[in-house]
Amino acid sequence: MAVTDEIESLHSSFYVNQLRGHALRTDPFSYDRDTYLMEETLPTAELAVGGCLELADKIMAEEINYGFALIRPPGHHAEPGRGMGFCVFNNVALTAKYLLDTYKLRRILIVDFDIHHGNGTQEAFYDSDQVMFLSLHQSSLFPFTGKESETGEEDGRGYTINVLVFSQFGDPEYTYLLGHLLQNLVEQYQPQVILVSAGYDGHIDESISSTLLSTKWFGVATAMLRQAAREVCDNKLLFILEGGYNPVSLEASILETFNSLITKEIPQTGIFPVKRAEKLLAQHPLREFWSI
Repeated sequence: MAVTDEIESLHSSFYVNQLRGHALRTDPFSYDRDTYLMEETLPTAELAVGGCLELADKIMAEEINYGFALIRPPGHHAEPGRGMGFCVFNNVALTAKYLLDTYKLRRILIVDFDIHHGNGTQEAFYDSDQVMFLSLHQSSLFPFTGKESETGEEDGRGYTINVLVFSQFGDPEYTYLLGHLLQNLVEQYQPQVILVSAGYDGHIDESISSTLLSTKWFGVATAMLRQAAREVCDNKLLFILEGGYNPVSLEASILETFNSLITKEIPQTGIFPVKRAEKLLAQHPLREFWSI
């Protein structure tokens, strides 16, 4: 279980105390229609963060190469001062902050392929060059943030990269976008660890989105991320569960990820041009900062 100091490295003490106060009340409180505070909310969220930090420790100690935090609640919408979108504490951002503070890392890549933008993660590191945040998310969905023009500020300019995908994008488009960006950005940024906000709500069987990702694609994405981690950061790769609302497709997609993580040999993924995906990157603001 994460301790208060670890959580308050990112979240405000006012927010954490607010969670404690509402846990003692008999009437439920919610930040929005999806994010309720109840008696077990705080300890459950602390356990989720603690699991991520323990996995990070094992990866940094080289006890394991890869980790997957199969946790709830998710985290990437949680901002420093409030919860939202089912998220209470920002698990992936807290893990990155822990690695920066405890292991003195200076270059962390966070890849977020949840169908929704990780607004809380972006906010946490928007002015920092120590964390590169790459998000592929569907346009015009909650939380309605993550425009391409949001590239960071001050020292963080160029280290926030938002790629907005559109309805009917599926395996070919996503494979090209993720593969092409990983190949180029990882080589230039040289992250010391890769964290993944693994959201499975872009699956074709999810009613919450209109993208067409197959179950198999999540295994392909895992293979590409393993390849990137092997090339630049000694296989240091940690997945943290985010969205996924269809129990059947969620289970199958997570198992596909697991199978891809434990496969001895990393299969090579063909990254073929797809015109409508290429168009997204042709005039993207990230070209001001990185060669792609």
